[in-house]
Amino acid sequence: MKLNSSYIALIAFIILTSSNVVKGQQTAKLPDYKTRIRILHDGVNNKFRDKPAGLYYETNDSSKAVRQHSYLWPLCGFIQATNEMEVLEPKKQYMLPVVTAIDQYRNDSPPTRGYQATVFNGKPDDRYYDDDEWIAIAYMDAYNRNHGKKYLEEAESISRFLLSGLDTVAGGGFYWRERDKASKNTCSNGPGILVLLQLYKATHKPSYLKTAVEVYEWTNKHLQDPSGVYYDNIGIRSLRVGKATYTYNTGTMLESNVLLYQITKDKKYLTEAQRVAKAGREHFFKSGRLPNGNYWFNAVMLRGYQALYKVDKNKEWIDFYREDADAIWNTERDPATNQVGIKPVKRLIDQAAMIEIYARLEEVGK
Repeated sequence: MKLNSSYIALIAFIILTSSNVVKGQQTAKLPDYKTRIRILHDGVNNKFRDKPAGLYYETNDSSKAVRQHSYLWPLCGFIQATNEMEVLEPKKQYMLPVVTAIDQYRNDSPPTRGYQATVFNGKPDDRYYDDDEWIAIAYMDAYNRNHGKKYLEEAESISRFLLSGLDTVAGGGFYWRERDKASKNTCSNGPGILVLLQLYKATHKPSYLKTAVEVYEWTNKHLQDPSGVYYDNIGIRSLRVGKATYTYNTGTMLESNVLLYQITKDKKYLTEAQRVAKAGREHFFKSGRLPNGNYWFNAVMLRGYQALYKVDKNKEWIDFYREDADAIWNTERDPATNQVGIKPVKRLIDQAAMIEIYARLEEVGK
């Protein structure tokens, strides 16, 4: 049968219209960010929280007779997530149970107290400088919102622990781990800079800014790829650079540039922030998706993009995150439990990461 051009055009119009209707239905069915946050947070309280112990579990796997309480790292993600929830609902106290849990990881061993990788219970464990830094960042964000004295005091205490891991070996920079000083990593230097800059903004102590700039310059010299993204670490013995790239490393250094611009008003930091942001998007956002191995790394990078967006109002820094966040809800969420993750056993860190991402996307608006 021979079809004339008008008939073909009509069929094409019907197909296109039907496709758009289906897409519209799918979009309409997608919960808004606040609903997704509530669902995920309820899931954490129901499946990951050990309320009698005041602690949280690492995963939702209840098949074992004794479930493992979380390492500190997932709580580093969850404390930031609950801070962002309080940004949206200032009268709530979502952070309080997480702070109570984190307190049980405190280790008062010399040279200064800090938080260790596992629940203390009288058993000292390794202390990771970056774990403590993530906590300090969340506490300073909370302090900037509500001026709670405890948050500032804890962040300053953490900074003393952090500074005990700073020396001139390999030219400067913070170590990653207290017990095993085998490397200096972007994941301990980027957030370390942020802690010091936030403390400078709160206290105006010159030493915080001076040290932050020194570490910033060292990190750029030793751990930044020419394109603008950041490598993982430098080995202390070999001085060899581990050139793996992770989203969170680029994110902390992006945010460091934004904070330095806000503090100093020097436009070189804003220019560099925009260069790093462009490089990060081009390097990590492929085929409509960010790397899905660890949502939390991506959540940390979003912090940098959100900070830059607040300064230059470029929606391009946010739009690609919306695309990825919707894809996660649609394709990487267990509909039976509403928990997210690419494996059957769901992790606390992933729930925390997506709560933070959805909260930040809600904060910046449409």
